[in-house]
Amino acid sequence: MFDVLQILAVILVAIAMALSLAHALEYPGKMRLDRRTYYAAQRIYYPGFTIGGISEPLGMISTLILLILTPLGSADFWLTLVALLGLIGMQAVYWLFTHPINRFWVEGEQLGGSGSAFFAFGTDKKEKRPANWTKLRDHWEHSHVARAGFGLVSLIALVIAIACSK
Repeated sequence: MFDVLQILAVILVAIAMALSLAHALEYPGKMRLDRRTYYAAQRIYYPGFTIGGISEPLGMISTLILLILTPLGSADFWLTLVALLGLIGMQAVYWLFTHPINRFWVEGEQLGGSGSAFFAFGTDKKEKRPANWTKLRDHWEHSHVARAGFGLVSLIALVIAIACSK
């Protein structure tokens, strides 16, 4: 059963990392877009990336369970802890930097009830769009580069931890 949990954790963490890495790899091309094109491109991410985003909390939960079941002080314990901290870092960057800006990108979209609630969560309803749209773009794009870095560290640490446990 422990082996199944390890495989599940790697798959979930890989999906979480892949979603952020996809955004990070778009960075050079998207920085060349004009305002109108950039805004149009931002709308393509919903609902796909939102649905795939479930891998992050599930990856955190499975990695936490692995950590609890791993012998304290072993190399695989510390590597699993690094993986969990990386996933927590991904979440922190998302909720502090990415999520507040996402609301602007889905503005005017027909969202379902759960989509509307998700994108409204934690945002100030009085918040106004900044006059300088490039600030929004830069914060959003840089946050995804940071999230990809955290995700990559998590995936590498988790895979090495599993290899060490064998």
